[in-house]
Amino acid sequence: MAFRDAQNEVDAWISQFREGYFPPLSMLARLTEEVGELARVLMHEYGGKAPKKGEPKGEIAEEIADAMFVLICLANSLDIDLDDAFARMMEKYKHRDGDRWTKV
Repeated sequence: MAFRDAQNEVDAWISQFREGYFPPLSMLARLTEEVGELARVLMHEYGGKAPKKGEPKGEIAEEIADAMFVLICLANSLDIDLDDAFARMMEKYKHRDGDRWTKV
């Protein structure tokens, strides 16, 4: 499993613009916005809130991908290797939570 290709693709796309990456706090605001859009679609699909009349349905996968794009931008701007960070995070969960839930 690798994030490197995604990080490289996002960096190549962002690098074509003079403005480059937004500052970290601006990206956090963008991420919050994207997660809000994901929450709205999930509420429409699984919650008790119907979309407003004429409002497009939205797509869960697209909203997740939008949030991932912003997270990759944030990682790239801070020189974070997501492959390394993800591997370390999985090890943490495996050790900390390996016996926490019922295995199938």
